[in-house]
Formats: sequence, structure tokens, C-alpha cells
Amino acid sequence: MSAHHIGQWARVALLFAATLMTGAAAAETPLKFTLDFRIEGPSAPFLVAIDRSYYKAEGLDVSIDSSAGSLESIERVASGNYDMGLADINALIKFRDAKPGTPIKTVFMFYNRPPFAVIGRKSRGIYVPKDLEGKTLGAPAADGAFAQWPIFVKSNDIVASKVTIENVSFPVREPMLAAGQVDAVTGISFSTYVDLKEKGVPVDDINVLLMADYGVLLYGTAIIVNSKFATENPDTVKGFLRAFLKGLKETVRQPSTAVESVLKRNSLAKKSLELERLNMAIRENIITPEVKANGYGGIDQDRFARAVDQIALTHKFKAAKPKLEDVFDASFLPSPAERKYR
Repeated sequence: MSAHHIGQWARVALLFAATLMTGAAAAETPLKFTLDFRIEGPSAPFLVAIDRSYYKAEGLDVSIDSSAGSLESIERVASGNYDMGLADINALIKFRDAKPGTPIKTVFMFYNRPPFAVIGRKSRGIYVPKDLEGKTLGAPAADGAFAQWPIFVKSNDIVASKVTIENVSFPVREPMLAAGQVDAVTGISFSTYVDLKEKGVPVDDINVLLMADYGVLLYGTAIIVNSKFATENPDTVKGFLRAFLKGLKETVRQPSTAVESVLKRNSLAKKSLELERLNMAIRENIITPEVKANGYGGIDQDRFARAVDQIALTHKFKAAKPKLEDVFDASFLPSPAERKYR
């Protein structure tokens, strides 16, 4: 064969290879996902699935952005600017009640128990919930944990009038507790605990009263999807959840390795702090007795109904209280075998 012919064949082969590569890239469906906060330790499962190409194996090109909180992620997904996201299911239930047409489905329960907590200092006499009587509680008005205060009060027979609530801003919440200007604060367990340690408060002086340990039955953070997107792209949603679940299991198996995916994307993060946050989330919010028994991602109907009754203590429903199927669509979940804890 002449050099001319060899050159032609080489060009054809290159063109064919390029076409294949273009086809593969074109086959990857772009999907925009919003977190419910900054990129921190507990975000690891979503990022691990990118770094291990789990989404790619499902034909997805997933981009993940941070947000200012659950409300922002709910609004992003409802508007269709983001296809899927992460949000507190309790915030979503209230949002849907206020705006009944909100086009959002919950498709995977990430935090089986929420990280809402009252964090007190033992040196200020805070050991059990009842100890808050006669004390000052620092609580930002818009805090997701403070939103559950009426449930916590009722579940623990606290006389609310005996607790002084000081409305503090988010930036000064932990510094005020560290300085002893308040006796306790409401917050997210793994965030406030780690922040207080970082501010030099002795570990044995920090008492995290996780609301889920004290009668609060609520579920926590869930994966949400734009309803129109889910209807038009059911296989994409299922593929995302399969890939995410692999990332979640990998994270639970090897948190120390998984947290590297967070550090790659957050230059200000310290490994020791983010790993501690992640380990707390795994231990207290993700791997619960319910998850060990029933697997990842689902919601128990009876518990959900009781949780909604508790939400009614914090929110006056305009419409009828939602049923599980109004809020959660289990049809996108991976198979029970895939969702097993081990």
C-alpha cells in the first residue's frame, strides 16, 4: 500500500475515532444539581460520584453547586434552573403548603434523621433539655433548627416561658456561645460542634442535644427533583440516584478518602474538621437503625405521618396535611437489593 493510501486510511481512522468520542460526549446528559449549603464534609457522597465516574457510567454529566440554604435550593429546582438538588424535607413541606403548585418531588431521603440540635455548654448547666429553663438560648430567627423549637419544647416538657430566646445572627451564634454570652444555641449538630471546637471551647464542655434523640421524629435532608424534569427524564433521575448511592456507600466505607473530594473543591476546608463533620453526619443522620433495617433512601409511612403532625406544631397548614405520596415518589429509587445498608 502506498504512503498516500496509508495517510488516507489514517485520516479515516482518526475521523472515525473522533466521531465515536463526539458521540460518547453527546450521549452524556447534562444535569444541574444544587446542594443545600456550602461544600463541606457531608457533601462528599455527591462529589465522590463525580470523581469515581459513577455519574458518567450512567451517561450523565453532573455539575454540582453550593447554595445559601434549603430555601434557595428549593427555589432553584422549582424554577427549573436546576434539575435536581438537596433540601430539608420539612422546609419543602412548608414551602409546598404555601405554594401548592410547587413542581418538586422528593426522590431519596439522604438524612434519615435531621441534624437539628440544641448545643449547650455543661459549664453553664446544660445537660438535658429541661436544663434550658432559666437560661438564655441564642437562636437566629431563620435557623432551620430553631424552626423545630416548639416540637422540642413539647416533646421534653420544657416550660417555654422560662427560656430566654435571644435572636442572634448566624455569624455571631458560635462566637457568643464560645464567649459565654448565651448558655446554648440552636444549630446544625456537626457544624456548630466543630465550629465551637475550632474556637477553643473544650470538647468535654460541649453538649450536643440532637433533637432526634429527644422526641423529634422529623426526617431530614432529601434529594429533590423538578417534577417536569422527572416526568420527561425518568431514566436520568434513576441513573443519578444509582450513581449517588454508589458514592454514598463508598463514603460510608471510607470517609477519610471520600473527604478528599470535598477538599479538592473547597480550598478553605481543613481535612480534620471536614472529616469530623462527615463522620458525625454518617453516625447520627445517615446510618440510623431505620436505614440498617430498611436500606437507604426510603421513608416509613407511619413515621412520616407522625412527623407531619409535629410539623403542625410549627406551621399552620393552609391546605390538608400532606400524605407521603404528596411529597415523596419512591418510583425512582434503586432496587431494594442495591439500597441495602451493607
